[in-house]
Amino acid sequence: MRTKVHTGRKRTWNLALYASLTLILQFSIYSAAHAQVDRTVDSLRVVQAQWRTETLDGFTAKRYSFGIGTLFCSAQYLYIIEIPADSPRRLALAFDSVPSPTSALAARHDAHAAVNGSFFDMRGGHPVCYLRIGGRQYGENIPSGDTAVNRKYYQHATLLLRGGRPRLTTPDSNRLWEEHLADSNIMTAGPMLLRGGKAVEQRGDRTFVTQRHNRTALGIRADGTTLLLVADGRHKGKADGLTLEELTLVMRWLGCIDAINLDGGGSSTLYLRDRGGVQNHPSDNSRYDTLGERPVSNAILVL
Repeated sequence: MRTKVHTGRKRTWNLALYASLTLILQFSIYSAAHAQVDRTVDSLRVVQAQWRTETLDGFTAKRYSFGIGTLFCSAQYLYIIEIPADSPRRLALAFDSVPSPTSALAARHDAHAAVNGSFFDMRGGHPVCYLRIGGRQYGENIPSGDTAVNRKYYQHATLLLRGGRPRLTTPDSNRLWEEHLADSNIMTAGPMLLRGGKAVEQRGDRTFVTQRHNRTALGIRADGTTLLLVADGRHKGKADGLTLEELTLVMRWLGCIDAINLDGGGSSTLYLRDRGGVQNHPSDNSRYDTLGERPVSNAILVL
C-alpha cells in the first residue's frame, strides 16, 4: 500500500513540475518577445522624439525628457551636442591637478561647450586612466587588482584627438599601450560601446554595467558628426539613468557607428557657455537642479 501511495505522489509531483516548467518556458518566450517589441518601441521614441533643439555657433544642442515608463520602462532626461564634420568647432581636453567642476574647466578655456571626461580618483583627484594633453602625460592607467600589467574594465577604450577631431580605438590589454602612441592628445576611458556600427559585448557581472546611473558618452556618426551625450540619473521618476546596454542602444539609435563610455554618476555634466552654463541635473547634491556639479579631474571641451 505504501509503495502505491509513494508512486502516485511521485507521478503527481512530476506532473506539477512539468506544468511549472512549461509555464516558466512560456513566460520566458513571452518576455523575450515582449522585450524585443519594447526595444523597437524604444528606438522609435528616441528617433521620433520632438527634441528641443537650439542651433549655436557651429553645433546643435538638443534635449528631451522621456516621461515615466516611456523609455526602457523608465523616466529619462537626455542631452546631446551635435558637431557636424564641417563645423569650425574642435574638441580639446582639459585637466586640473585640483578637481574643478566641468563648468569651471570650460570657462577657464572659454569653451563653447563641455562635458566631463574620464575617470579619476575622488580622494586624490588624479586620473586613473591614461591622459595626455598637448604631448604631456597627466594620468596613467592604474593596474588591475589581479596584475600589474592588465588594465581595468573602464580603461578599454581610447579617444584620440587629431586636429580637434575625435577618433576612437580599442587598446590591447597591456595598460602601458598608450605610452607608445605618437598622438599629442589621448584620453582613455571605457568601455567601448559601439565599434563599426556593432554593439560591443559587455560583462554581465558588473553593477557598473547592469545598474542604471548617470552617463556621459561620445559617439561618431558615419558622416563624421560628433555626438556628446549626457543622461541624467539618480533622480527617481524624473531621470532614472541608463545601464550600459541602454546607453549603447541610445547611441546607436542616434546614428553613431563608434561610441565610448566616459565617467558617469555624479560627474556627468553638460555645459553650454551661451545658454547660462550647466544644462543638465548633476546629482551630487541629490536635488533635481543644475547646482549639483562634482569637481572632476578632466573634461572634453568644444572650442
